[in-house]
Amino acid sequence: MPKINKTKYAILGVLSMNPGSGYDIKKFCDKGISYFWNENFGHIYPVLKQMEVEELITKIAEQNEGKPMRYVYSITPKGWEELTEWLMQPPENTPARLELLLKLTFAKNIPENNVIEQMEKIKQKHIQRLEQYEEMEKEFNSNEKTRLDRGYPYWLATLRYAIHDARFRIQWCEETIQNIREHQKMLNN
Repeated sequence: MPKINKTKYAILGVLSMNPGSGYDIKKFCDKGISYFWNENFGHIYPVLKQMEVEELITKIAEQNEGKPMRYVYSITPKGWEELTEWLMQPPENTPARLELLLKLTFAKNIPENNVIEQMEKIKQKHIQRLEQYEEMEKEFNSNEKTRLDRGYPYWLATLRYAIHDARFRIQWCEETIQNIREHQKMLNN
């Protein structure tokens, strides 16, 4: 079965909320869904062109004085139909590819202190992410317009997933560091 390009559905989802340029789509992805889904300009623009050919979106040129031409994309009825059909399907079960776990599998080949140092850095990144997600949640919950939107419980679900995931990863890093240290002690006695 051919692999489905999920970038198309990410773009349709963003455009289902508001028409926008490629830059607007990227900005939304970076701010709104980057904790679970990444898109880059190298994917977005070719997919936008293909989606135009497939008549899933339309493009309107806007000229603002003193600025370059800006193209604003909107979802078409055919695009809505395809997005809805995709949303109704169960999510694909994709295998995880986590470089960290791959490296840990073979980490006995490097000094334990190097592994602990790397794990401490990873833990700090997750602590920073957790702080960002919790701040996003405060802003999200303090916005009455957002809370009254039909999408609120679904947006909140993705944000809460990121919060739980960050907490889990912090705890896992701490546990891993402790296990490595205890194992070092045991081997040195």
